[in-house]
Amino acid sequence: MRKWILAGLGFTAVFTLAWTAADVPKPKTVVPTNIIAADAIIIPVAGVQIEKLKDNFTDARAGHVHGALDIMAARGTPVLAAVDGKVRKLFTSKAGGITIYETDPAEEMIYYYAHLDRYADGLVEGKLLRRGDVIGYVGSTGNAPRNSPHLHFAISILPPTKEWWKGEPVNPYPILTARGVTRSSSELPQHQAGGD
Repeated sequence: MRKWILAGLGFTAVFTLAWTAADVPKPKTVVPTNIIAADAIIIPVAGVQIEKLKDNFTDARAGHVHGALDIMAARGTPVLAAVDGKVRKLFTSKAGGITIYETDPAEEMIYYYAHLDRYADGLVEGKLLRRGDVIGYVGSTGNAPRNSPHLHFAISILPPTKEWWKGEPVNPYPILTARGVTRSSSELPQHQAGGD
């Protein structure tokens, strides 16, 4: 925040302006977006089509770069595993609310799902996931505005130490909008959608 103080004529006024894009630090490096095969990932919210996605990865958020994609949807809409993988961590935080961290099978990438309303029944740490499995439901927990339910979806390259909370952010938008990406769970083979 920038603050300006004006004093004089017997009064003092404090003006505060929100962060602007120019004030926000830029990502440290540019990570290639072709690191995930188009046929290995889906849009992680049931029924959301490519036309509804907006690239807000570099938007300003309280002094930092957003570093994720907000996918707007009605509260309670199923959130789907974007890729085959494993639940690395179930976590609740002040910022993200109810969250899921999923790793890919090689444990090189982390997929972060935040602001969930709740987890899918039976979801536990270590559970193996298939692309399209229902893992939770869209909500507005954490610091999300109550009247704007959405999925905060982030992708990161894990560091060699494999800490789930660290990683180099990758913009999900060009990955999810690439030619060949499955657009919805209904396009998946029947055995993958909705799993245990």
